[in-house]
Amino acid sequence: MRAVIYVRFSIDNQCEEYITTQVRACSEYAKQKGYHIVKIYADETRSALTDDRPNFLGMDSDAKLGLFGIVLIHKLDRFARNRNDSAIYKRKFRRCGVQHYFFLKKQKRATG
Repeated sequence: MRAVIYVRFSIDNQCEEYITTQVRACSEYAKQKGYHIVKIYADETRSALTDDRPNFLGMDSDAKLGLFGIVLIHKLDRFARNRNDSAIYKRKFRRCGVQHYFFLKKQKRATG
């Protein structure tokens, strides 16, 4: 199955090596599952709080072309900062035939 990897890091608090770490983890997961990586989308120095992520939007455009069916992402917050935005993009991608999302690291829930 054709898959893509989406990675992102915030310049303010993460180093560039974090992109490499994300790509490596997603690539290893894809290899274990037998997925064929067709493209890696990387947004550097961008915030997930905005749609000003050119490579994320490129992934959205490629989804509309049916280029992949799986999105591999290191952590949910690399995809979207909040559940509402995440749900919107998942629904948009689902309409394009993208059915699977894999977040390799689970988010910790805040307790209070």
